[in-house]
Amino acid sequence: MVWRPIPLLLLLAWTASMCSARARTDLLNVCMDAKHHKAKPGPEDKLHGQCTPWKEKACCSVSTSQELHKDTSLLYNFTWEHCGKMKPDCKRHFIQDNCLYECSPNLGPWIQEVNQSWRKERFLHVPLCKEDCQQWWEDCRTSYTCKSNWQRGWNWTSGINKCPAGTTCRTFETYFPTPAALCEGLWSKSYQASNYSRGSGRCIQMWFDPAQGNPNEEVARFYAMAMSAGALPRVVEPLLLSLALMLQFGLLG
Repeated sequence: MVWRPIPLLLLLAWTASMCSARARTDLLNVCMDAKHHKAKPGPEDKLHGQCTPWKEKACCSVSTSQELHKDTSLLYNFTWEHCGKMKPDCKRHFIQDNCLYECSPNLGPWIQEVNQSWRKERFLHVPLCKEDCQQWWEDCRTSYTCKSNWQRGWNWTSGINKCPAGTTCRTFETYFPTPAALCEGLWSKSYQASNYSRGSGRCIQMWFDPAQGNPNEEVARFYAMAMSAGALPRVVEPLLLSLALMLQFGLLG
């Protein structure tokens, strides 16, 4: 049989396009596989308080959004006020952080598999817009905490998180000397402090006006396409190698 180059090249191009499209689809409009997330994003007209920006397409339920606003939520029995009363200006950032985590369908490019009892996936290195990170730190720098990583190491003997033995309640600024230290260290690198600003299309906004649309959809698309393009050579490499060998041995005619 005589092989012709045109059909083979067309097959190669089709395979590449299919791999790229599938990767982008898997990264967009998805919910994490975690304790309180819905299987798929959908409308939730009655989302509570600060979670309402995600009501058109949400990974959280109404009841979850309500619990996220409580000082000690039944979702995880976690309290922000482990070192006394947290200032309202600071607390609103933690509520917004929780709403983004539980409700956003635009974190697909940063979802990673984990082996934890309460979730199978998390997000990692989400580029948080610099204004969001800076304002979070500014509003919380005089509130108090006892740890620089809130994801692990708590004393849970009472059923809620308490400061572990040997720690001292000090200002946020003591444990988090910079905005980046707060945003990146708080939840074990869930966020990455970005140099990009809101509206750039290159960073995730924790705060946005839903009347103007969700800017994080564009950001997710950008990073999903970038990741797909980066993965493309690995997908196509075996086909290119086969094609090169066929050319070398004259199998293409």
